[in-house]
Amino acid sequence: MSDAATVQQSARRAASVFVSTKIRGEHLDRLAVVYVRQSSQKQVDNNIESTQLQYRLADRAQAYGWAESRVEVIDDDLGISGKSAEGRSGFQRLMAEVALGHVGIVMGIEMSRLARSCRDWHHLLELCAMFGTLLADADGVYDPRDHNDRLLLGLKGTMSEAELHVLRGRLRAGQLNKARRGEFFTHAPIGYVRDRNSLLKDPDEQVRDFVQLVFRKFEELQSASGVLRYLHDHSIRIGVRDHRDANRGRLRWKPANQSTVTGILHHPVYAGAYVYGRREINPSKMVSGQPGKGRRRAGPEDWDVLIRDHLPACISWDQWQQNQEKLRENASRYARGSAARGGSLLASRVRCGRCGCRMAVCYEGSSRARFTCNALRNHLHQTQCQSFNAEPLHKLIEQQVFVAISPASIALSVEAARAMESDRAAIERHHQQTIKRAVYESELAQRRYQEVDPSHRLVAGELERRWEEALQHQRSAEEELNRI
Repeated sequence: MSDAATVQQSARRAASVFVSTKIRGEHLDRLAVVYVRQSSQKQVDNNIESTQLQYRLADRAQAYGWAESRVEVIDDDLGISGKSAEGRSGFQRLMAEVALGHVGIVMGIEMSRLARSCRDWHHLLELCAMFGTLLADADGVYDPRDHNDRLLLGLKGTMSEAELHVLRGRLRAGQLNKARRGEFFTHAPIGYVRDRNSLLKDPDEQVRDFVQLVFRKFEELQSASGVLRYLHDHSIRIGVRDHRDANRGRLRWKPANQSTVTGILHHPVYAGAYVYGRREINPSKMVSGQPGKGRRRAGPEDWDVLIRDHLPACISWDQWQQNQEKLRENASRYARGSAARGGSLLASRVRCGRCGCRMAVCYEGSSRARFTCNALRNHLHQTQCQSFNAEPLHKLIEQQVFVAISPASIALSVEAARAMESDRAAIERHHQQTIKRAVYESELAQRRYQEVDPSHRLVAGELERRWEEALQHQRSAEEELNRI
């Protein structure tokens, strides 16, 4: 090391002694880590001054005596909550560097930036005390090996965790108070748009028609999976408005998926009801870094707020309740694993006339079915209730079905033809609306291209590309209608 470097290092150490006697040469020989964190992406975008204030801690580290090259900023956790260390790669990296003995001081604008959990906070304190790492915030420098500093740091960690619960409680109370008036909304469901303190039906006719189509087909098919297959078979897309990014409020068309269809069928807003507290959390199933884990739909009896006839409705409340009952029935059948198996049409539909239990079906050979009642034998170790050949019952049911439908066969055929015509008209109307939208977009792109100065080739070239892209969308929509 040269004489000039030795003098500079001695000066830094002298300055650090003036700043804090806790900072010694062994600390200056290691890294000064500045940990930067904001709890959400919204805070990152809006609380710019707070973020810049945390970054300026690097200057304070240099004032304490660290060289600029020995100051490292960890900002991997911007936009991530500090309630747990899981999912925070920056905090985990900080812990690893401390455990390797590479860090002389950890700096944060306040202790709550490092951790909001006492478990994570005391884990960090133990590592810092074990490897001689200092901690610093806006109030000063702390040595975890010192009893008084350790006590103060423990109190700050406890206050940070308590502050999180206080803030969450205040936010929850404010939301609940507004929800009791039917005015608290996060974002509008599909088919609705946000008003000031309410919801309105989407002004786009095609979006409204899609929602009505989902409920109409579910009433016909009695299955969310059947509705989804119908939408995919007829290339019907769903209009969704963004509610997060810069394109907030803009309508995008994308293929429907299972969660979208079941979300529409389950949401009571389509029956005109305002609901708050549809989701409840099971703490034992929560996974840090995955907000959706541990959440499930609560029953109507557990909702915090229910206001009937508060919003514009697409279906009646009675129809919505019938849909929920059908969805529960479908789900319970799947959960029990009692789907029809084999060639018997009456599998899982026959009950024993003696004990009332559901009879199982077994097959002798490839197709010969036999119904058996094994409930008492399986659960109570008693003798088998009864058993019989399924063929006579099948023939009886077939005869009864033909007797029931023969007088009304013509009326049923006419009604089925009308339903098919109505269905086809709805599909054709959906694709015609898509073509109208594509024509409007292509004409708009054409007008923008024609209005630009031809000599401005950079802008003209981009507008020409958008015009060509809009024409391609229009051709694709017209070809899709022709295929239908």
